[in-house]
Amino acid sequence: MLNVYPRALTEGLSLSSRDLAHQTWFDLVDPTEAERSAFERASGLRVPSKNELGEIEATSRLQIKNDALYMTAPMIFAAENEPWLPTPVGFALSKQLLMTVRFAKSVAFDTVAKEMSAAEKPDPTAVFVRLLEELVDHLADLLESASHDLDDASHTIFRPDYEKQLSQETAMLRRLMISTGRTSERMARIHYTLVCLDRIAKFTTDRAHDWLKPDMTARLQSISSDVASLVHFSEGLVSRVQFLQDATVGIISSDQNDVIKVLTIASVVGIPPVLIAGIYGMNFKNIHEYDWAWGYQWGLVLIVISALLPLIWFKWKNWI
Repeated sequence: MLNVYPRALTEGLSLSSRDLAHQTWFDLVDPTEAERSAFERASGLRVPSKNELGEIEATSRLQIKNDALYMTAPMIFAAENEPWLPTPVGFALSKQLLMTVRFAKSVAFDTVAKEMSAAEKPDPTAVFVRLLEELVDHLADLLESASHDLDDASHTIFRPDYEKQLSQETAMLRRLMISTGRTSERMARIHYTLVCLDRIAKFTTDRAHDWLKPDMTARLQSISSDVASLVHFSEGLVSRVQFLQDATVGIISSDQNDVIKVLTIASVVGIPPVLIAGIYGMNFKNIHEYDWAWGYQWGLVLIVISALLPLIWFKWKNWI
């Protein structure tokens, strides 16, 4: 689909070089081969394919061809409750027009499109800068959402007066580990996207300084500053995720150690009574206690005393 701003093309009208004089932004959304070819013939700009947009080399992401800046980056268009999967996006910026190529819907692009539709004929650089600003704002919203999720996880992990059965608590902590792990993966994706946006902003400032207006340069520098602050914030969230996961593992290990301690004490306490019961259960004729009137009670007392002595020892050592 080919979207044109600020004015839409007449339905059925083929794109020609005459249309370029009245348009500023050409937004290709999962374009067909016919739309790609028509735009390339009319503008002289090359429309990269999805595979080309996915290349990770810096020289492939930032290029200059025929006085136009070609820039690509993986963007996260998803909302808060959707999978945060990056999708490649391409920009081609020249003095006369802006071309964008994407393969997914984006609220950020739709917001800028509404603004541009009401404009007379905005400068293509202004549209490009506005897109970067909206994309950075969208990533900031995702970071805020992730921060709130970590707040909830932290409150659950470090609850002061929470008691549950061990099996229930372990299952709950396991779910928290999975949740925070996914959050960490999202942070890594956002961090990489922010780094790419920062490179695009600086590349545009350096390579288009001859025809960039001073206010556009200032806004691009402001975008770089915002991205730097968000990168630091995301790094802090990643560190917090690691801390919460370590704390969760520590709590699970502590609970399991308590179980092992109880089992160990029970086994140690149970050994002497079992030994005494085994001795008096051998039924040999020369066991003199069999002839005692109080032999049975004697055996029971020995069993109780042999069980209490280890407990007293553990208590004296402050092991229980």
